[in-house]
Amino acid sequence: MGANTKSSNLKGVKKVNKHLKDVKVEMKKVHWPTRQQLLVFTLIVLFSVFTIGVFFWLLDIGFTALLQLIIT
Repeated sequence: MGANTKSSNLKGVKKVNKHLKDVKVEMKKVHWPTRQQLLVFTLIVLFSVFTIGVFFWLLDIGFTALLQLIIT
């Protein structure tokens, strides 16, 4: 029983090592954005989130006012 456990543990370690090597190879293939691109994309996302947030905030204010008119 002890030999099988060691053998299966060794297979598991080998699989993990192969996986990590494959990950390293794939990470080298990734086209990473430049610092300028990263800044621009981040600003676009922040602006979009802010704009959508303001839109829904105004929509909420409008529906609240409309509901108040209906209720009273």
